[in-house]
Amino acid sequence: MATITIDPVTRIEGHARITVQLDEGGEVQNARFHVTQVRGFEKLCEGRPFTEMPALMARICGICPTSHLLASSKACDDIMAVRIPETAEQLRRIMNLAQIIQSHALSFFYLSSPDLLLGMDAEPEERNIMGVIRKYPAMARDGIRLRQFGQRVLETLGGKRIHPEWVVPGGVSHPMQADQRDIILAEIPEAIRITRNALRWFKGQIENFRAEVRAFANFPSLFLATANDVNELSFYGGWLRFVDANLNIVADHITGTAYMDYIGESCSDDSYLKSAYFKPLGLTDGVYRVGPLARLNMCKTAGTTQADEELAEFRELERHSVLSSFYYHYARLIEILFSIEHMQMLLHEPGILGKNVRAHASPNDFEGVGILEAPRGTLIHHYRIDQNGLIKSVNLVIATGHNNLAINQGVVQVARQFVRGNRLQPGMLNRVEAVVRAFDPCLSCSTHAAGAIPLDIQLLAADGEMVDRLRR
Repeated sequence: MATITIDPVTRIEGHARITVQLDEGGEVQNARFHVTQVRGFEKLCEGRPFTEMPALMARICGICPTSHLLASSKACDDIMAVRIPETAEQLRRIMNLAQIIQSHALSFFYLSSPDLLLGMDAEPEERNIMGVIRKYPAMARDGIRLRQFGQRVLETLGGKRIHPEWVVPGGVSHPMQADQRDIILAEIPEAIRITRNALRWFKGQIENFRAEVRAFANFPSLFLATANDVNELSFYGGWLRFVDANLNIVADHITGTAYMDYIGESCSDDSYLKSAYFKPLGLTDGVYRVGPLARLNMCKTAGTTQADEELAEFRELERHSVLSSFYYHYARLIEILFSIEHMQMLLHEPGILGKNVRAHASPNDFEGVGILEAPRGTLIHHYRIDQNGLIKSVNLVIATGHNNLAINQGVVQVARQFVRGNRLQPGMLNRVEAVVRAFDPCLSCSTHAAGAIPLDIQLLAADGEMVDRLRR
C-alpha cells in the first residue's frame, strides 16, 4: 500500500492535508481530507457576558467575520427575546449581502480562477493569482474591484472592512446616513457589469471541464439551507429545511434549538473538524451539503430580475437538483448578482434611513440560537447563559462542518477518477485539491487556529520506500 500526502491543501482559507492511499497496482483505494487546526473558540467564550459575544465572534475569522457577527447578534436577540426594529433588520441584511459578495468574489477570482483560467494542468508556479494577473489582467482587475465593492459596503456601514462591530444585540449601533446610501448605490452598476461578464465567461467554459463536472463530488445527497414562505433565496431570515436529491422536503420549519434533533456532529481521530450529518438517517446515509449549490437547488426563485434569469438557465443543467459540486463556482456568481440586486432594492426602501435601529432589553431567556446563511453555507450560533448573563456554553455549527462528509466523498471520487500509476503529476493532484476548493472551506472558522505548513507530497511504495516526491 502506498500513500500520497498533499500537505497543505492550497488556495483555501486555513490549513489541511489530503492523504490518498494506493494499492500495489497504483489504483486509489481511499482518500481523506484532514483539517490540521485545533478548534477552541467555544471554550474561550465561557464566562464572558453574552453582550460581548458578537464582537468576540467577529474575531473568529478575517474572511467572514460579518457572518459570525450577524449570527451571534441573532442568538443574543433570542436571549433577550426581542424583535429588532424593521430598519435594523434591513441594514443587517444589507451587511450580510455585502459579505456574500466579497467572500464569493474572493473564492471565485482569487482562489479558483487560476484553475479555471489557466487550466488544472498548468504549472504550479504559474497556476496562482499572480499568473492570472499576468495572463488575464482584465479578469483579475474585475475580481479585485468586485471584492472591493463588497468590502467598501462593509466599511461604509460598519466602520471597518474586517471585524466590524456595528451589529449589536437588538439591532445595529447607529442608523445609515443618506450620503452612505448614495455612495453604495453609485457603485452598484459597475458591480453588476462585472458579475454579468464573469457569468457569461464561466458558462462559455463549462464544456472544457466536463471531466471535472462528472467527478467533483457529483453524487446524490441531502441539501440544507434556510427557507421562507415564498421559497425565495434567503440569507438572513426564515427557518431550516432539508431536501433530498430530488428536492423532496424531508424536514422543514426547523427553528431554535430544534436543530439538534436533526443535525448530529461526529468527531474523528484524523481531523480537528467535526462532521455534521442528518440525524434521522445516521452518519453513513445522512450526508448533506450546504452553501450556494444547496441554496439554489432549494429555492424556487431568487427574487430579483437578473438573478432569476440566470437561475432559470442554471436549472437547465439537471432534471432535478444540480449535483456536481463543480457548479458551486457557477452558483456563487449567481448569488453575487442576486446580492447586488437585492442590496439595491433594500437601499431604496422608504424606511432605510430610519433612526429607530436598536431594541434594548435584559436577558429574558437562558438560551439563544442565531441562524443565517454565510457565504459558505448555513451558520448556527447556540449560546447558553447563567442567571448573571454570563456564557455557560457555546456551540458553533459552521458551514465547512456541514460539508465535511461531502468533501471527503468528493476527494475519494476525484482521486479515483484522476490519480493513476506510480508517478506523481501536479495536475492530477491539483484536481484533488480543486474539489476541496469548490466547497470554499473556511477552516479558521471551523477550527480557529493559525500557522503555516509547507507542501511536501510523498509517494511511498508498499514497503514504505519513497519512490517519488514533490515539494514547494
